[in-house]
Amino acid sequence: MAKVELVNVSKSYGDVEVLHDINLALEEGEFVVFVGPSGCGKSTLLRMIAGLEDITGGELLIGGEPMNDVLPAKRGISMVFQSYALYPHMTVFENMAFGLEQAKLSKPEIRERVNKAATMLQIEPLLDRKPKQLSGGQRQRVAIGRAITRDPRVFLFDEPLSNLDAALRVDTRLEIASLHERLTGTTMIYVTHDQVEAMTLADRIVVLNGGVIEQVGTPMDLYENPASQFVAGFIGSPKMNLLTGPVAENEGAATYGIRPEHIRFSRDEGLWIGRVVLTERLGSDTFVHVKTEGVGMVNVRIEGRADIEQGETVHLTPDARSVHLFYADGTPLSRKFMQ
Repeated sequence: MAKVELVNVSKSYGDVEVLHDINLALEEGEFVVFVGPSGCGKSTLLRMIAGLEDITGGELLIGGEPMNDVLPAKRGISMVFQSYALYPHMTVFENMAFGLEQAKLSKPEIRERVNKAATMLQIEPLLDRKPKQLSGGQRQRVAIGRAITRDPRVFLFDEPLSNLDAALRVDTRLEIASLHERLTGTTMIYVTHDQVEAMTLADRIVVLNGGVIEQVGTPMDLYENPASQFVAGFIGSPKMNLLTGPVAENEGAATYGIRPEHIRFSRDEGLWIGRVVLTERLGSDTFVHVKTEGVGMVNVRIEGRADIEQGETVHLTPDARSVHLFYADGTPLSRKFMQ
């Protein structure tokens, strides 16, 4: 239950600066997700908050208290790692209790905290097992349970679902969302490269690129009002179509952006004409990749199943109200509503 503040925070390894003047305030009880491409600094930033990396410049505050020189164990945080980090020779109960024993809590209190966390995560039947007897999803729940037992002010998650298969990712993502609802007032900071995790879990998303913050906002704010061409192309799955050439120049821009779901598909008429190169049928949606004349390759999202074959000639019409225009440096023009 604490606000986390980063004031002009930077991180360097020798002469290489990997994070530049990070200014960010995370409110008490917020679920904030850090996203960005590999090497953008998101995991480094998380580890600096945890105390696992030194802060080169600036100040970190948790609950209003300076934390730069405070040991990780004294910061009131718990961290869930990608690799689970469970002791293989200990049972689930012993893994979840270990940190509490180191903190000299009484045995009755340790048992109460472990049982409470196990009930919350529905892992009570697993308490006597060793990690090798658990599935990946069960191990991750144990790692989360171990973090819960410490009753932290701040939870840190470093890509906790990346080692799980698709079905387990969905289940565990739902558990983490439910956990946030139950642990009222607990601040959670979550690092991921997964678009779905970021969009579905976050109260706010922090988009990092090249060691700087590109944009901070709610998932839908970033989706609908990207502050840069980078954010427009990074947030959303499938990606926004970012088109150059005459289609952009006609609007006084260097790049013309339109999301796949904002393009109307027709066999009869439309603003652009093209040939279907690839059709991806996903059941609930169909993605059609069209090579258009004078515009370029365009990806279109169609709800449900669509009987569209490679080589067909089709017509596309972008929704004029949903176009994003960008200057050559990636900054946006004011949203232009074309008639």
